[in-house]
Amino acid sequence: MKILTTLLLLFFISASLHSQDQSKGIRKGPNFKAENLDGDLVELNAELGDGPVLLSFWATWCKPCIEELKEYKKIYEDYKDKGFKMYAISTDDERTVAKVKPFVKSKNFMFPVLLDTNSDIARLYYAQSVPYSVILDKKGLIIYSHLGYMRGDEVKVKDIISSEINK
Repeated sequence: MKILTTLLLLFFISASLHSQDQSKGIRKGPNFKAENLDGDLVELNAELGDGPVLLSFWATWCKPCIEELKEYKKIYEDYKDKGFKMYAISTDDERTVAKVKPFVKSKNFMFPVLLDTNSDIARLYYAQSVPYSVILDKKGLIIYSHLGYMRGDEVKVKDIISSEINK
């Protein structure tokens, strides 16, 4: 009987803690595997642990995405040696995916670019439109997400990344 009581108590405590996390909107970023522009497979969970990770969903035809990536390029250069990682996840489909590699090269984007031609990763992160940004902490918890881009949005992103690095 004591075992049953203990198990029930543990269950209720666990459920209570879980519901508190959900009420704050904190959830673990779903793991995924995707090809980079060189054809190598990248797995999100293997990239966690050193610092924050920025996922930027974009497409070559999306003008606000390009403006956002230009700003993210600066953030990437500032923090890449401090544990920060960034992945620009192209949602270009089969018709436009051939443009991604030359486009990235022409813009001199040095951050890793992943291909999500079927929008599988976008669906995992509820990225219904682009640009869409998600920041994960080093444990893989989603600490920020934002749909769209207006000049100045990158300031908040930079502040969050800086704060996470300095924890």
